[in-house]
Amino acid sequence: MYAWGLLYVGGAVLEAEDGGADSSPILPCRADERAAHVVDYSVSVLPLDFVCETGDGDSYRAGEVPGYVTPTAIGFALAAAGLAVASGYVSEVRLRAAARAGGDVRP
Repeated sequence: MYAWGLLYVGGAVLEAEDGGADSSPILPCRADERAAHVVDYSVSVLPLDFVCETGDGDSYRAGEVPGYVTPTAIGFALAAAGLAVASGYVSEVRLRAAARAGGDVRP
């Protein structure tokens, strides 16, 4: 899911770096009324986003990355961590049960 968000950000960066005749204001930043004052952009890693920066020090999200990407990626990461802990717990329980039964204690 995080890689999916990186594709969105990468596409926005490619559009922003395109130096053609229609490159000002930065293409991904044009959806907002502050687009005329955009001087630069930055990429946020967590939450994954493309941020437009104006000349007066203000910034706003361009909305290039769908809102579901970061929460879903965090949910998947937490689920993976939980499954890793559960797997270790189940292995430990099986080893202890085998040891109590006098059986083979190999994992």
